[in-house]
Amino acid sequence: MSQINAYLNFDGNTREAMSFYQQCLGGELVMQKIAESPMAAQMPSEMGPKILHSNLSADGIVLMASDCVGKNIVNGNNVFLNINCHSSDEINTYFNGLAEGGKIIEPLHQSFWGATFGVLIDKFGINWMFNYSKK
Repeated sequence: MSQINAYLNFDGNTREAMSFYQQCLGGELVMQKIAESPMAAQMPSEMGPKILHSNLSADGIVLMASDCVGKNIVNGNNVFLNINCHSSDEINTYFNGLAEGGKIIEPLHQSFWGATFGVLIDKFGINWMFNYSKK
């Protein structure tokens, strides 16, 4: 069964925000710095300590977030709905359906973390992320 999770983008304070959410909600928090990823070589060194991806899991709650330094983060464009898909057919069906009348930001592609990934804004202005990992 597929799952939808909220994905939050912050302007450099993901570590602070996600630590706060963990204090409030409990659970396990995992954070990956840009410096710890294959993207590190493509980024300025001062970006190294920023959070590329974080995941808070607690009693059925999954909250994900990252630092989007350099992007104009405002309330409204900082929240994405992320669908974790369970098959190639499923990700293609969901992505193509929600892209109709909307705007594709990142076409479905193989990501460095080994999953098929894509991003779009639907015709109602809602931000969507799609992820399918064969694992």
